[in-house]
Amino acid sequence: MVGGAVRDMLAGREVADVDFAVPLPPAVVMERARAAGLKAVPTGLAHGTVTLVAAGRGFEVTSLRRDVETDGRHARVAFIDDWREDAARRDFTINAMSRDRAGEIYDYFTGREDLRAGIVRFVGRAEQRIAEDHLRILRFFRFFARYAKAAPDAEAVAAIQAGREGLRALSAERVWAEVKRILAAPDPLLAVELMRDTGVLAVALPGAEVAGLAALLARGAPTDDPLLRLAALTAEPGLAARLRLSGTEAERLAALRRPFGLRPSDDDAALRRALAEEEAAVLIGRSWLHEEGLGPEWDALRARLGAVARPVFPLRGRDLAGLGVPPGPALGALLAELRRWWLMGGCLAGREVCLAEARRRLA
Repeated sequence: MVGGAVRDMLAGREVADVDFAVPLPPAVVMERARAAGLKAVPTGLAHGTVTLVAAGRGFEVTSLRRDVETDGRHARVAFIDDWREDAARRDFTINAMSRDRAGEIYDYFTGREDLRAGIVRFVGRAEQRIAEDHLRILRFFRFFARYAKAAPDAEAVAAIQAGREGLRALSAERVWAEVKRILAAPDPLLAVELMRDTGVLAVALPGAEVAGLAALLARGAPTDDPLLRLAALTAEPGLAARLRLSGTEAERLAALRRPFGLRPSDDDAALRRALAEEEAAVLIGRSWLHEEGLGPEWDALRARLGAVARPVFPLRGRDLAGLGVPPGPALGALLAELRRWWLMGGCLAGREVCLAEARRRLA
């Protein structure tokens, strides 16, 4: 067992994914797995990775390897049988440990000591590790946000400052995947401040302002919402396209950035009108971004938003067609008028009441 699973076991944290390494080439791994009755999926043969499926769960098994050639984004590897040499190509000391089936830990680069001390340190020369894969710059901040207990490693900081422009060569998807993990940490503020101080934040998220994130965290906003934290960090208009967010992520980011509009003193009718337009989760997230969104009255507003059932306008086009309204612009206009009337009434009118209003307008 290698990497993060060993690190988190030693740290007393929940282990999410378990990865394995073997001193065998991937073709042999697949042959032996199939002979043992396991499904073997060649998910990354060029890099020596095979996914074995056991009891419905996938486990990555990677052949020991060394880098033959790297360009800061990709690596060409050769398969080896030397555990220490394989560990030497990993990013950080805390990720370079392994554990055998008897429970013995193999730690060639003081990973256990660094984990206890809360130090995120590159394996070997930091400049070389970054030159091999520029994404390791962002990975440093991801692990710093979750494991650091001490001042940042000086060699790492210097190498990151010197190599930060290499981030521009990475795909937007890879950058966002790491930024999202950084922002998903329980408290990412120190890591993001270090990103700012090293110039990395300006490369990864141009225009980002740490003050917005600091204010959001000070309000006690939820810790499991990286998109909310991204919205607090930067208002860059083209961010979703530049980071190539998924459609769902882009829509939610845009929704979070819209003006909030509600106040703690608003009545339930105002809340129902807002909920008819937006989901409660979006409105609650937007409330955290409001500069005044701190205090018991705002907590009460969020609780009310979460407790009020989301109203749904009860009419459809077919309902008006049933009243004799022909399909076309006039039907759409009448439906929109009826919905506005329903909203003004606090979203309380049911289907029959709305139909009666429609008949009145058609009379």
